[in-house]
Amino acid sequence: MRAVVVLALCALATASAGVEDVLGKMDIKQRQLIILKLLDHVTEPVIYKEIQEIGVNFNLEENVELFTKIEVVNHLLDLIRIGVLPRGEVFTLHVPRHMEEVITMFHVLFYAKDFATFVKTASWMRLNLNEGMFVYALTVAVRHRPDCKGIILPPPYEIYPYFFVRGDVIQKSYLIKMKEGLLDYKLSEHYGIKKTEKDIYIIDENMYDTRVFLNIEDKLRYFTEDIDLNTYYYYFHVDYPFWMNDEVMSKVNKVRRFELTIYMYQQILARYNLERLSNGLPEVEPLALNEPLKNGYWPWLMLHNGIEVPVRLNNVDVTTEDNVNNLLLIDTYESMIKEAIIKGYVTIDSVKLELTTSKDIETLGKIIYSDMTIQARDLTNRNMIFTSYRYLLIIMKSVLGLNALVPDSLFVTTTVLDHYETALRDPVFYQLQKRLLDIVILFKLRLPSYTKEELGFPGVRVENVVVDKLVTYFDDYLMDITNVVKLTEEELKKSASDVKLMVRKQRLNHQPFKINIDVVSDKTVDSVIRIFLGPKFDTFGRLIDLNKNRLNFVEIDSFLYKITTGKNTIVRNSVDMHNLVRDRIITRDIWKKIETVTEMKGLLVKDLKNFHTGYPSRLLLPKGQIGGMEFLLYVIVSPLKMLDNINEIDEDVLNVNHKVVEYRSTVLLDKMPLGFPFDRHILPVKFFTPNMKFVDIMVFHKRQVSDMKARWERWVLRDYMLEKTPANLDSYFIDSDVTMKLVNRDIKLVDLLQ
Repeated sequence: MRAVVVLALCALATASAGVEDVLGKMDIKQRQLIILKLLDHVTEPVIYKEIQEIGVNFNLEENVELFTKIEVVNHLLDLIRIGVLPRGEVFTLHVPRHMEEVITMFHVLFYAKDFATFVKTASWMRLNLNEGMFVYALTVAVRHRPDCKGIILPPPYEIYPYFFVRGDVIQKSYLIKMKEGLLDYKLSEHYGIKKTEKDIYIIDENMYDTRVFLNIEDKLRYFTEDIDLNTYYYYFHVDYPFWMNDEVMSKVNKVRRFELTIYMYQQILARYNLERLSNGLPEVEPLALNEPLKNGYWPWLMLHNGIEVPVRLNNVDVTTEDNVNNLLLIDTYESMIKEAIIKGYVTIDSVKLELTTSKDIETLGKIIYSDMTIQARDLTNRNMIFTSYRYLLIIMKSVLGLNALVPDSLFVTTTVLDHYETALRDPVFYQLQKRLLDIVILFKLRLPSYTKEELGFPGVRVENVVVDKLVTYFDDYLMDITNVVKLTEEELKKSASDVKLMVRKQRLNHQPFKINIDVVSDKTVDSVIRIFLGPKFDTFGRLIDLNKNRLNFVEIDSFLYKITTGKNTIVRNSVDMHNLVRDRIITRDIWKKIETVTEMKGLLVKDLKNFHTGYPSRLLLPKGQIGGMEFLLYVIVSPLKMLDNINEIDEDVLNVNHKVVEYRSTVLLDKMPLGFPFDRHILPVKFFTPNMKFVDIMVFHKRQVSDMKARWERWVLRDYMLEKTPANLDSYFIDSDVTMKLVNRDIKLVDLLQ
């Protein structure tokens, strides 16, 4: 298939009409392949001849009639005449000039009249514009153009590994390529470099190398730097960009868009707090900008242009002269928003927006998380733009690192907070989100607590909940970083690298488990079942008050279920829970699969399910502790309250696990607020109803010996007089009943490395 597309395009590259025919008649498999080529080795010159030919022969200025909005094309051409960010420089949305350029690039791609124009424009951008901006604009366009539905994008950690792999690993990759694979085997053992029989080089990213640690928060690096967690956050932004107005946003994505944004941040924060408790750390405190930032962060990231991502040391004072104006802006906007919540409305340019009902959380979300301008036509159908509020997150991030609000900035040194691929790595990110979510909590306090009638489900009772033994552990994962090294002239001709590079990471995982729910009903009825996991005790072993604890519960599953009369035993397998993604297939393996399958739909359901939207299945459970750590599991069965424009549910929809679903929650089918019933203040005398149940569970962490840890300790401690067989006191607390069953998740990958 790939060869056919290449030959056809190359043969017709110089004939414009011929290329138009080929591109216009592409099926989904051919479209998939052309997108993969556009995103391959993006820091290099174009390595595919057909992309090169299409881009060279397309003149954007002479083809403005091929776009539904000519003004966006003209605006991009005007920006180019003034001067845009060149290739090789680092791009961030937090610099106004960068944001204007990349959003204009997206609009040009989005408003291309057909797929042929889309590909020609993308090929032209690939040749001429900044690679970071190109990847971002193309990624967002593919996720929002109707003719790109079903196309799978390479994960961001394969497109641009620099954001996901430490700089010392990048340096070792360069050395391997520069020395043409010649290894010093004495140093290789220390550095953790291995060459397989298949000529693949595997480099360890040693999480036990403590030189990078600055404070106690670094104990959580295995979680905050997890590549799948950061990919989840990045893809969420791609699907719901803060700058995108509802006119461009797809019909599916615009439904309760900002409520979903708020809920995503709240859930990530809750999941982070579970991991903190597992490591003996207290719940995260909101960010205070009037005092030094206690905890610094050392990223150890090196970008493709050789610049290192800056370190923030401990106890940094942000109340500097440069930040005075931004700090005043933050205080002003927060005060205005809080005052509006207390009053119950906000008035902007004589337009009154209510903040009194549950649905008004959309307005609040726009004020806090939306673009620097709020488009009034989305709210009032009037063609005017409000500028009374700014995007609070950007302002706060500019105070913490890059001063992104300087209008003439072009060449910048970005911090981890300035990229959606890396923001979760910094512990201050969670403090920042805690501060913003406190505003949402203030709004929710205006809403009445749920009554027994709203919480209950007459005739339905949760009789019992049984959970398998929950065991977490650390395992190894191999991530393809071949795109990180430069190609030689011969490799460019072959469109492939002779050196295959992978990094071995340790990451949190858990054994598969099941949750059995017994529900007794006196009728047959459609329902929504929600399952939450939350803490029970704080770091001092004290029982946490339910009202204080309610926002620490993570929704690990939510699904529709038709309850029948009598006893219903519902079994939920951890691998099938709602909107999870398993280990993503390596892009070159996706390439091979696409060439062999006859129907893309089957591939999307089986191997690529939730590829862009899914939360990593490995991170359903917090690490827990050796010997076990007690948590709370909460199950509530609620009547299905469908949206106003939906009268009945198709039977197939009641089992969404067997369908290709492109949404992230029950938003499209259920009226209830996200996070129900923990989203509002709880009145204990009215809260507990027969259709819900709390159960105590234990999460055990299985301690394993890592060769990376052993290697680090052997080299660090070799000069000390230590007992050769030190006592392992941790083993005293290991539950002898915990058994490990390692699951082979990727047979092909294992075979490749043997």
